[in-house]
Amino acid sequence: MRLIIQIPCLNEAEHLPVTLAKLPRQIAGIDSIEVLVIDDGSNDNTGDIARQWGVQHIVRHRRNRGLAAAFQNGVDRALAAGADIIVNTDADGQYEGEDIVHLVQPILRGEADIVVGDRGVADNAHFGPFKRRLQRLGSFVVRRASGTTITDAVSGFRAISREAAQRITITTEFSYTTDMLIQAGRKRLAIASVPIRTHKTERPSRLFKSIPRFITHTAITITRAYTTHNALRVFVGIGLAMLVLGALPVLRFTWFYLNGEGDGHVQSLVIGGSLMMMGTLVSVMGILADLIATNRKLMEQTLFKLRKLEEKLGETESDAQGQQEADTTPDLIAIPTRRSR
Repeated sequence: MRLIIQIPCLNEAEHLPVTLAKLPRQIAGIDSIEVLVIDDGSNDNTGDIARQWGVQHIVRHRRNRGLAAAFQNGVDRALAAGADIIVNTDADGQYEGEDIVHLVQPILRGEADIVVGDRGVADNAHFGPFKRRLQRLGSFVVRRASGTTITDAVSGFRAISREAAQRITITTEFSYTTDMLIQAGRKRLAIASVPIRTHKTERPSRLFKSIPRFITHTAITITRAYTTHNALRVFVGIGLAMLVLGALPVLRFTWFYLNGEGDGHVQSLVIGGSLMMMGTLVSVMGILADLIATNRKLMEQTLFKLRKLEEKLGETESDAQGQQEADTTPDLIAIPTRRSR
């Protein structure tokens, strides 16, 4: 069982050594623990620090591509390296490295595909009152959108099984946390959470520059992810609402028309007819979007099978290479010797 701990980094040369020092070296049930650092276009010596600390895997982006891309590229690299479990943590020291031991347990026991570290947002001493309410609201929205019971949806401290990592592809450009949970919920993956410890971070977040911007980007991410997996429900719902709204002025015009006063209320007919036509078009768009979503599911299944096939081919090549090395190793032949009389 191989565990790879991935750490997305952007200019983390100062904090990375402390984070690496606190990572566990041994976990019961895990044969090997390796570290993967994703250097997301840092302009300091983050990559050099990772090499000096003996990090086994380093992914380097020539320019900053964002947290979501860094996370996805890290997962792809970890899968290629043969990871059975992938743990994602931050380099800023917010999460306690020793809690990785607790984070992977539900996966080791076969109880979960994804485990999210619960920071205890409601009473976390490192969060202000406004941030607590905001985090709780965001988690509530994600729970409703994903059909899960996770209480800390935006926690970046999480463990993922190999199969779950193969099934999920992050498409957002902002943050992977909510997109990943909505995908996992819709794909019926088993998601669990465990309480974790947190530390106060000394530097401001590099993911967003202000709370309003964070809210805006998170809302867009949740809406996009939910619409992607529930296109028919979203578009047909909007279309039906427009049809109902359009029917009201049409009924109004019909009432006045039947009472001989239709000439002065033609605008109601125009407005109502326009709304009903737009509602019909939106509903048709919903059907088309649902067909596209179905095609996406087929493509995801194909991608999952392709990843499985690549995994098997990699194992076959490794076995063949090992056999070839064994065949080319000269055999030692025991030559009997005569005893002198």
